Amino acid sequence: MTTTSTTEQPQVRAEPIVTLRGVSWQTYQALMHDVGDNRAWRIAYDQGILEIRMPLPKHEEPKRLLESFIEVIVDELGIELRSLGALTLEREDLTRAVEPDTCFYIQNESRVRGQDKINLPDDPPPDLVVESDYKNSSINKFKLYAELGVPEIWRYHQNRLEVYQLIEGQYEKTQQSPTFSFLPIAEIPGLIEQSKTMGQRAVVRLFRQRIQEILANQSLD
Repeated sequence: MTTTSTTEQPQVRAEPIVTLRGVSWQTYQALMHDVGDNRAWRIAYDQGILEIRMPLPKHEEPKRLLESFIEVIVDELGIELRSLGALTLEREDLTRAVEPDTCFYIQNESRVRGQDKINLPDDPPPDLVVESDYKNSSINKFKLYAELGVPEIWRYHQNRLEVYQLIEGQYEKTQQSPTFSFLPIAEIPGLIEQSKTMGQRAVVRLFRQRIQEILANQSLD
């Protein structure tokens, strides 16, 4: 006699992703025009392949904390920042487009300050892009960012923060941020984990104290 186990296996909830092939640039633009900016999902488009994804909370929370950390850094440095979230970065001449989880103008902030629309390649790409990573993508987003000329990417993946710098058209993993060389990259994942027990704002305050400490020590050197 054969018995069948009725024990259910734990299910891992995958991020909802829809991939469409054979989508012309004109069709992609018409879709984006029709749906507008007030939407929860994000896109990546690579020469006829359109990927649509709906971010999950487990990806959104680290992204929002990283946004707060970056805002803390620029405030403590006394420099400007333009935060543009999931800005649609697109170039018709390359038939490529992508929406990061969030992005920032820092070095080039003054060049795009107050602009209602960013037009690549006439305007510079964001100085820093943040991706709270997900699985099952049909599109190599690093390739898209490289084509668009984004100089730095932060990738939060499996409780690790990885930093990549664009060098001669390809991304190379680096141990420190090209923009914020003093930032203790290895400490960031631990802070994100602490937020689950301490609370997000408590962790942001803790991070601010850490940055103040680092900058104070630098001024003494």
